[in-house]
Amino acid sequence: MPNSPHSSTPAAPGTAANYSPRLCNEDLAPTRDQNWSWYNIFSFWMSDVHSMGGYVVAASFFTLGLASWQVLLCLLAGICIVQLCANLVAKPSQMTGVPYAVVCRQAFGVFGANIPAVIRGLIAFAWYGIQTWLASNALMLVSLKFWPGLAALTHTSWFGLSQLGWICFATMWLLQAMVFWHGMNAIKRFIDVAGPAVYVVMGALAGWIVYKTGFDGISFTLASKALSGSEQVWQMITATALVVSYFSGPLLNFGDFSRYAKSMGEVRRGNRWGLPFNFLLFAIVTVVIVSGTQSLFGRMITDPIETASMVGNDLAVALGLLTMITATIGINIVANFVSPAFDFSNCSPQKISFRTGGMIAAVGSVLLTPWNLFQSPELIHYTLDVLGACIGPLFGILLADFYLIKRSQISVDDLFNDTPQGKYWYHGGFNPKAIAALLPAVAVGLAISFTPSLHMVANFSWFIGAALGAGIYRWVARDEVARRGTQGYARSTALQEE
Repeated sequence: MPNSPHSSTPAAPGTAANYSPRLCNEDLAPTRDQNWSWYNIFSFWMSDVHSMGGYVVAASFFTLGLASWQVLLCLLAGICIVQLCANLVAKPSQMTGVPYAVVCRQAFGVFGANIPAVIRGLIAFAWYGIQTWLASNALMLVSLKFWPGLAALTHTSWFGLSQLGWICFATMWLLQAMVFWHGMNAIKRFIDVAGPAVYVVMGALAGWIVYKTGFDGISFTLASKALSGSEQVWQMITATALVVSYFSGPLLNFGDFSRYAKSMGEVRRGNRWGLPFNFLLFAIVTVVIVSGTQSLFGRMITDPIETASMVGNDLAVALGLLTMITATIGINIVANFVSPAFDFSNCSPQKISFRTGGMIAAVGSVLLTPWNLFQSPELIHYTLDVLGACIGPLFGILLADFYLIKRSQISVDDLFNDTPQGKYWYHGGFNPKAIAALLPAVAVGLAISFTPSLHMVANFSWFIGAALGAGIYRWVARDEVARRGTQGYARSTALQEE
């Protein structure tokens, strides 16, 4: 692990026994394998971006009444905000080699960190189920394409899914669990392949669209409804905010992956190529495909599965849909399997392992019936608002504590110290100040999301939550800031006298 002037050196393997068993296991302890290069970080973001969920969210912006070029601009602006935030979130985990849930102990206390960990884990329930359902739809189309007789299994439904739907959902659920079960090295190899593979399919689909319609059929002024100038500006700002909300989950627990990076330089380079550059190319392809469907089929199709199914060649359809399935498995594992695996393991390290934590999220995702959360563009935006209201405050408190309160300093050994002598013991292992900032920030965000008259503001729930969480925490912890400033002045004076 690289040495840092801002972090204490983790205990050597022989002294790791000094870490409290109530706070540590093999998965949560500081990693010794910081060998991820910028390409591995780049592939992580490719897996996040290149998914059916990402495509559906981007395509849904057309329902806001925006033209193609405006959608493209919003996507790029939103992803640049995500890049900046990702660099900030990555630093504490890369310095220490520990996951997001453990880093949270610095702000919330060694036991209080279970609060943000459980919140993030529960959010992963929803996203894991949504992405699994989207992938199962593609699998169902492939199945019906080659075995039309299976259509008989689509006539009845249980809890909103047909018999064939349940079979495909269960198949995707098991495939993802198999990849996850082999650990982080297997996940690393999988995402290195999954993201690039989608470029081939999406590029081919865009090429087919252009071939069928000609360049004249691709309209970059396409919009589903007419808006005034001020309305267009507002909807563009809204779309930008929704981009950040969509990525807020993997953004919050990005430390689960940056902990494996060789250096912050590698992280920043991977973020630069994996977010603005990569997302711009993906956004262009998305805009071309969605715009082309209007000319080719007489209506805008915002579902890539439906678009791919309309390609004449059965083999091309199968390959395209299977590749999309692979990509969606990639994002689901990195964003919604790994995070709850660490988060739930953090709650009881000796009883819940990395694998057990991930499987808890997988089972919980089925109980939520996620297909009911992502059925329409309006429902997609509503889901993003609620999730953003919960994630934003956690993000704001984490960064305010690390950068504004602790001044980028963190003691690794104290993250695993459950005695009153530990720096992050606070009051019984909980930091009341962080909790006092979290509760009102989340409450305000949820109140906005569930109040019809504030629907326009709800799209900014992540930003509101992050600002409230950081602002309230910075205010209630102002005495700690003053104390640190005094200590810093005292040390400076002592050095001058020497």
